[in-house]
Amino acid sequence: MKGQSKKRESLILWMSVAQLISWGSVFYMFSLILGPVEQALHMGRAQVSLAFGLSLLMEGLMAYPIGRLIDRGHERWVMASGSIVLAIGLIGHSAVDSVWQLYGVWMWLGMGCSMTLYTPAFAVLTRRFPLDFRRAIIVITFLGGLASTVFLPLMAWLIAQVGWRNTLLVLASFQVFICLPIHFFGLADAPKRSSDANMTTLGQQNTDRSEPFAPLLRTPVFWFATVFSLCSMGVTVALAAHMVSVLQERGLPTIWVVTITASIGAVQVLGRLVLWLFERRLNIHQSNRHIALMLPIGLLLLIFSEGRPWLVLAFVLLFGLGNGMLTIVKGTLMASYVSQAHVASLNGVVGLPIAIARAASPLMLGVLWSPSKGYSTGLWVLLAMSVGAGAALIGAQKTSRMALNAPP
Repeated sequence: MKGQSKKRESLILWMSVAQLISWGSVFYMFSLILGPVEQALHMGRAQVSLAFGLSLLMEGLMAYPIGRLIDRGHERWVMASGSIVLAIGLIGHSAVDSVWQLYGVWMWLGMGCSMTLYTPAFAVLTRRFPLDFRRAIIVITFLGGLASTVFLPLMAWLIAQVGWRNTLLVLASFQVFICLPIHFFGLADAPKRSSDANMTTLGQQNTDRSEPFAPLLRTPVFWFATVFSLCSMGVTVALAAHMVSVLQERGLPTIWVVTITASIGAVQVLGRLVLWLFERRLNIHQSNRHIALMLPIGLLLLIFSEGRPWLVLAFVLLFGLGNGMLTIVKGTLMASYVSQAHVASLNGVVGLPIAIARAASPLMLGVLWSPSKGYSTGLWVLLAMSVGAGAALIGAQKTSRMALNAPP
């Protein structure tokens, strides 16, 4: 038993390292090479930004087939192959010299992200640790949440020393020499199929190991969970993309805006730490509802914060804590309320709609901005979306047999 516990902790730690590297070397890399790529390829900001949007779209398109492969026991080959795909993409990116090559490379990287980032990693942890998957997911997001803190300064230094093209080659080597061995050797003993595992959700034994997948897509709980994921993702991504401009509009000094924006990542990690420390003492369903409430309360404070800096600080605290914890809620939602046996496939089905929400929500907030009203209209729309997300979460809980049968 002690040996199994040590092996479990080792796997979670090494997968956390792989998440830190993958998020940092691909997702956060884009913001730093945006300017150099514009200059090198003589492209406009909108042209380069489209590459990142295509990456998100490809990640969403690949989410379902990748999820099905994981549910069928191929997690080792999926995640190990994903590291190779990312390495090839980063090497290819270092040699791009046209807009079409750039778009092709980022679509390729999007496919690699669908095989390596949080969604497949969460599914793997759910399959391997059915009795305690939520806690394992909390742990893996600690290092993942620090990706920007570690990689932004590292990549900035590398770009200054060796240029952006050689920096991409260094990042590719991280995938080959660190992430690939972690996924290939660490996931060697994968369960053959999710239905073979002893699936337990929130204390309630799921005895129907041959539960069919397709009927789950027609259940109210699946649709409530989907609406929650889409609305909460839209709100958090839109706010993150426009955070600097929104805070400047509140009348804060520039130094405050920069400091507050930079601190959000640390607050997110703090939220996950709080959840890890107290989760076993709380009712999971009640804590999920309280976490979902942080967004609308924070937005309401932000809307009325003009001339009141303390309300802005309260918003940032609620947004940071809530966003950090929502990563856990969204990552465990399907397994907690719909089905553990098909968690990767269920997340895959909503992968494309979520990718569209991630791409469209910042655009929506920008379109709703006006010189006369600023972000006022957009913030009210985001408030309505966050309230809708909370209502959908309650609906998922009330229609889920897992939640209804689970002990307090």
